[in-house]
Amino acid sequence: MTVKTAKNTDLPIMESFYTIQGEGFHTGKAAYFIRLGGCDVGCVWCDVKESWNAEDHPFQTLEEIVAGAEEHMGKMVVITGGEPLMYDMGPLTSALKSRGFQTNIETSGAYPMTGEWDWVCFSPKKFKEAHKSIFPLADELKVIIFNKSDFKFAEKYAALVSKNCQLMLQPEWDKQEQMLPLIIDYVKENPQWKISLQTHKWMGVP
Repeated sequence: MTVKTAKNTDLPIMESFYTIQGEGFHTGKAAYFIRLGGCDVGCVWCDVKESWNAEDHPFQTLEEIVAGAEEHMGKMVVITGGEPLMYDMGPLTSALKSRGFQTNIETSGAYPMTGEWDWVCFSPKKFKEAHKSIFPLADELKVIIFNKSDFKFAEKYAALVSKNCQLMLQPEWDKQEQMLPLIIDYVKENPQWKISLQTHKWMGVP
């Protein structure tokens, strides 16, 4: 069940910024990120825990959100969080697409899919089961590898998404030294997978 906002389509915005997509399939592309406040998935290694409480962040209208995106040259917008699917994404994606933007989402899949998306990055978490509506719509499955058991977790969801879905394994940043060698070996043995790295952290961009 999605969270209802106080003013219909207004959304809590933790931050929005124009940068370079640093991870996943679209690494290296210019992107305008809109980070929504609100998340109840509770990943212990989350690096944006300040996003969890929606009430900590100001609500913006659709017009304000789209106007922010239009200040920049890039036409790819990435909706992230928090967990964006806590809200009905239909009005926001409709507004963005009407202004010529490509709409991408990064989601744990913990809530039913809403919105019109050009790219769905599905990053399931052990802390909350993913909703089945996400599986056939995922363009990219990005699994964070925090410990060895996460490889089995990744294969669980690889069996549920479509055959055309891009399969990505990404080391958790603070355990990269331990996990990356294991991921490299795993991908060499299972070449249907690719490695995703948080290159924005190496580049020093948001």
